[in-house]
Amino acid sequence: MKLIGLLIVAYLLGAIPNGVWVGKTFFHTDIRQSGSGNIGTTNTYRVLGPYAGTVVMVLDIAKGTVATLLPTWGHVTTIFGTATPLLFGLFAVLGHTVSVFDHFKGGKAVATSAGMLLAYNPLMFVIAAGLWVSLIYWTSMVSLASMIAFSLITLISLGFHDWYLTGIAFILTVFVFYRHRTNISRIKNGTESLVPFGHGYQKRHAK
Repeated sequence: MKLIGLLIVAYLLGAIPNGVWVGKTFFHTDIRQSGSGNIGTTNTYRVLGPYAGTVVMVLDIAKGTVATLLPTWGHVTTIFGTATPLLFGLFAVLGHTVSVFDHFKGGKAVATSAGMLLAYNPLMFVIAAGLWVSLIYWTSMVSLASMIAFSLITLISLGFHDWYLTGIAFILTVFVFYRHRTNISRIKNGTESLVPFGHGYQKRHAK
């Protein structure tokens, strides 16, 4: 019963729509009605600005981190052993993307997945963050950087023979690609939104 209860808590933590609540509470704006309509970090930056975007990013990362630590704090052990924290993190990601507080809609799982990784393997989180930031600078596209970073973390975890993380990372990579399917179309067409810095931005505006 404790396991089921904490899994529900993990889902509810992940389901908190930080972008929506921050936008409505402090800016009287529903970010679902502007920009891409997504409730995550990128659209919050686009609609509400860098301060609000940073706050939402930190909060969304924290959701994944806290949820992944729940079995440790609650002294939960199951037949999954070390996979248990990732299971809880996965429930938080599920909550973020299919939120009971947002009509079972949600974000694209990037920041909450990063929070799960932070709790499970801080070194891998640092590697992932470094890759993501570098890829954003090179491509000027958050969407493309996220998809590549997830793919690389899957391969890196495979190289470290962390089978639990590899399996979860692969599932999340497939899901992230699916959630970014409209971005993929825009990338192919050369119409994907760019952040206002980096190599990709300079290249497009040099034309």
